[in-house]
Amino acid sequence: MATIKKYFHSDSGHGWLAVKRGEVEKLGIADKISTFSYQKGKTVYLEEDKDLATFKTALEATGVALEIKEAKPVKRSNIRGFSSFTPTV
Repeated sequence: MATIKKYFHSDSGHGWLAVKRGEVEKLGIADKISTFSYQKGKTVYLEEDKDLATFKTALEATGVALEIKEAKPVKRSNIRGFSSFTPTV
């Protein structure tokens, strides 16, 4: 099984997995991602409670494992100021 590495960003209240928007679209899960996830440019920040699990499950169904690397936690993440995720740009 192939493995991809992604970074998990967190602050004192929540966490997000950074993935490329194209990966979300290729997996066919864009319509399953909530507005609790954020986006900036071509990167989507999947919230940790539901959307990260949706991504991981879809990825593993393609035979690819997810390895999560932890980014340095911060007090309040800039991610909170990004636009909420929308399925289409």
